[in-house]
Amino acid sequence: MTLLTEPPPTLEIAGPLGDRYDEILTPEAIAFVSALHARFGGRRLDRLADRLRRHFQIGIGHDPSFRDDTAYIRADTTWRVAGAGPGLEDRRVEITGPTDPKMAINALNSGARVWLADQEDATSPTWKNVIEGQLTLRDAIRGQLQFTSAEGKHYAVTAERTPTIVMRPRGWHLPEKHLRFTDREGRELAASGSLVDFGLYVFHNAQALIDAGRGPYFYLAKLESAQEARLWDDVFSFSERALGIAHGTIRATVLIETLPAAFEMEEILYALRDHCAGLNAGRWDYIFSIIKNYRGRGARFVLPDRSDVTMTVPFMRAYTELLVTTCHRRGAYAIGGMSAFIPNRRDPEVTARAFEKVAADKKREAGDGFDGTWVAHPDLIPVARAEFDAVLGDRPNQVGRRSAPATVDRAREEATAKRLLDVHIGLPITAAGVRGNVAVAIRYLEAWLRGQGAVAIDNLMEDAATAEISRSQVWQWIHQDRTTDDGTPITRDYVESLIAEELAEAARTPGDRFDDAAALFREVALREEFPAFLTVPAYTKYL
Repeated sequence: MTLLTEPPPTLEIAGPLGDRYDEILTPEAIAFVSALHARFGGRRLDRLADRLRRHFQIGIGHDPSFRDDTAYIRADTTWRVAGAGPGLEDRRVEITGPTDPKMAINALNSGARVWLADQEDATSPTWKNVIEGQLTLRDAIRGQLQFTSAEGKHYAVTAERTPTIVMRPRGWHLPEKHLRFTDREGRELAASGSLVDFGLYVFHNAQALIDAGRGPYFYLAKLESAQEARLWDDVFSFSERALGIAHGTIRATVLIETLPAAFEMEEILYALRDHCAGLNAGRWDYIFSIIKNYRGRGARFVLPDRSDVTMTVPFMRAYTELLVTTCHRRGAYAIGGMSAFIPNRRDPEVTARAFEKVAADKKREAGDGFDGTWVAHPDLIPVARAEFDAVLGDRPNQVGRRSAPATVDRAREEATAKRLLDVHIGLPITAAGVRGNVAVAIRYLEAWLRGQGAVAIDNLMEDAATAEISRSQVWQWIHQDRTTDDGTPITRDYVESLIAEELAEAARTPGDRFDDAAALFREVALREEFPAFLTVPAYTKYL
């Protein structure tokens, strides 16, 4: 008699294999990533289902609030997070960017304290970018990264002290269709982008990073709850055991960039406390999350032009103040966000304006108690550093600077919740604002479809988060029957006319993706249903 046994879970490569891909997609690495899926893939799907339920509840009128069932965590004054790992003690300026070799070398030579090596919003998740980004990181960590451009220009890492690398894997919601996971029941589905990005990186590089006096560090994107943070914590603990490294070696900084997460900052820190270094104010995705969650809740939740939703409007001030206070109460670093202004070396006036805007932004953050901040261009590092040096001096952080309340009472929480949800700004929607959103979204999506995830457009750095704001505002303005300040109703027909104008004015080249970008924009901004993320249908159809 033959005994029937369940087949083991497997992870199969469905994408083409390029040069050196075998150095990343080794049998051992694939087995490790498969083990992550076998243990945590089901829980990931459960957490995504939780998101759908939460969004539905907000949509029908149930505002988020500070949780009653976890009040004991907020009331307990004794616990602290693990804090900075080796090489993360001073984070006053962090440079963000994708993981292609040229951008990586520029970041490593930049003089920043940290490089956010971004496999998420600043990377278009083509199979090439996913795997070759891992190769870039592998070479960088081993001091082997070099690059020669098609024009013959050679790039090499020359800095004596390179930034500490903090890698950002894709969010829980994103799949990786070029790797197919089959579970024990024989069900096949696309792999998790999060587990693929994290798993390949930590498997190949954890020990090399530890040997270099640093460690495997991560930025966690798009989290919406403490349960999602707990899932990451369990992934970290399992990985440490599997790789034979000490518990707590992995450190994570969580981006608070969704409205539900703003109400669970303390619980997120608690869930990750053995592995947590801090929180980051992910401003652009946070604005997108507010639009997404309140898109159908009436005119009082409609925001004006994107350019008018600044960090100084009341609800954004409430969000950043809560983040700094929460972090410092628990020994965590509070990291500021990225101003979108970037310099233009060919235009001194644009550069001067960018320096002025960024300096003001970083002065505000340093004065508010942040321990560090992001920039998107090497030329902005001295500007940001000067503002933090003025406040920090020789101190690596200001975690102990402000006397945060030992406990948070219910009345204070209710007042904070009211401020977080008061999104009234009192400014109009302009025709230029609508046109700008259409233009930015289409131009960004065209570049994204060609494999670029971070794009300079009109002297601003655009990534997936800012594109999300642009398309979601258009969707909301249409569905809430908004009118521009010159009396023009914002309708599908009106937006279609702007799309036509943008395509007519675009500098077309053979092989460009403007037609696909326009079709994608229509799908995510003009259809009746609202896709939760534009990157999901874009990835499914085009990458």
